[in-house]
Amino acid sequence: MNVLIIYCHPSKKSFTHQVFNQLLTGLKTVNHKILVSDLYEMDFQSDMSEEEYVREGLGKVGNAVPTDVFTEQEKIQQSDCIIFVYPVWWSDCPAKLKGWFDRVYSVGYAYGCDDKGIKQLAMKKQKLGMVLCTAGHPNEFLDETGVAESMRNVMIDDRLGTRFENKHMVILGGTLYMDQVKEKHLVKAFEIGKNIASYCNRHHA
Repeated sequence: MNVLIIYCHPSKKSFTHQVFNQLLTGLKTVNHKILVSDLYEMDFQSDMSEEEYVREGLGKVGNAVPTDVFTEQEKIQQSDCIIFVYPVWWSDCPAKLKGWFDRVYSVGYAYGCDDKGIKQLAMKKQKLGMVLCTAGHPNEFLDETGVAESMRNVMIDDRLGTRFENKHMVILGGTLYMDQVKEKHLVKAFEIGKNIASYCNRHHA
């Protein structure tokens, strides 16, 4: 399976980076082809330009997309599975990843219709969309406050939506408080990588 990882964290000293490395290690135990978009390392431009907005807002699908956006879209076209790895900041992903969705999910590619109202999307439908995010608060707190549900609504139902056959979100919470929790999370990240193909046949979670 061709796996694309969209990784978003500014520090290689972070726990999220440890999770990313364990995920990679797990993936490499199986015969998968792996592509990585490290958004901070790439210095991916998160802000949409005025030209891009004109294309999006007016549905001008004939206008060219920027080179960096086209490159990300090409990675998607080569993939069967996309794994998003990031920290939870203020109940959502970092701004740079939000900007990736804003720009890469362009009109005519990830959404939109022609003049007759018929959907014409070029984005390849993925077998699996996996969201793997770290959070300081424990999962129980995120569930009780409704934050976990809101994150799933945004990431799973909207951003991944119908573009993925199977969708899963794993929140690795409680990282600010207990080191033993972190160890379990690192094992979980490794196991997800090692068994990523099996998630293609599991129910949405």
